[in-house]
Amino acid sequence: GYKTKAIVFPRQTLVTRDFLSFFPKLKAVSRLHVGTDNTDLEACRERDIRVIHASSANVRSNAEYLLASLLLLYRRGLVSALMGRKHPSAQMGRELFGSTVGILGLAPTAHVLAGMLNGLGVRLIGYDPAVHHTSPTWTRLRIQPVTLAELVTQADAVSVQMLYASRFKGFVNEILLSACKRHQLWVGISRSSLFEPHALAAALKDGRIEACVLDGAEGNFLDADSPLTGLKNLFVTPRLGSHTREARLRSSWYVAHRIHEAIEGQKNVSDFFSSAPMTLDPVPEITPLQYAQPDLILR
Repeated sequence: GYKTKAIVFPRQTLVTRDFLSFFPKLKAVSRLHVGTDNTDLEACRERDIRVIHASSANVRSNAEYLLASLLLLYRRGLVSALMGRKHPSAQMGRELFGSTVGILGLAPTAHVLAGMLNGLGVRLIGYDPAVHHTSPTWTRLRIQPVTLAELVTQADAVSVQMLYASRFKGFVNEILLSACKRHQLWVGISRSSLFEPHALAAALKDGRIEACVLDGAEGNFLDADSPLTGLKNLFVTPRLGSHTREARLRSSWYVAHRIHEAIEGQKNVSDFFSSAPMTLDPVPEITPLQYAQPDLILR
């Protein structure tokens, strides 16, 4: 540990001040997944230890997960059938083409998802508490900015990819869901803390939300005494959105390059999204070539 200059940690490992004290020559701590919740950022800052995580590596994989979830939910009963649940009769499905999808949150994933949905002939409306409705980002992504109430009353489906902060805990609550267009479909990759469990359960039970697919659940979101436990129209996957070979490759290359820079004392090169302002205006363009060749992102 004395000579160690950089460490790549798994998701569950806590990086505390005491832990860092065992590595006097440490220059970088890194993770292959998104997020720094388990890292003492203040302790790292005091010792000038660089904190590295590939925040944009899973943008495309998450966007494809959301698109796949929407396609599955639009064909009613298909998700249940794939999970082994039986339906008494076949249900009439729908096509994405011509429908209205609400984009809740303009996180980087939303930028890629918008391009996919626009290509399928979907009408997009959107809301983000951090992006003003006059921002050119909406026009560039071909998303019509609306109020939060308008989004849930007009959309046939809602995709949630909001950047989470503690102030947004329970953001999707009873007041918001009471205005839902009936039989609405919801998909999401944001933290489950964004949802108020009792409000979501009530909406799923009374038909305001016909079905919901969420990628991941934190804390007691699905505990035995949770109102969401056992609901037939709620599907929670174990963080599969970012779990692709390509995303892992991008993440690995990014972390390797940044560790090399830290050890060699080179100038920090930020992840191509993490340095953008919270409003995401302007946001660097991402080309298909960058996704096909991760090294173009890392430079």
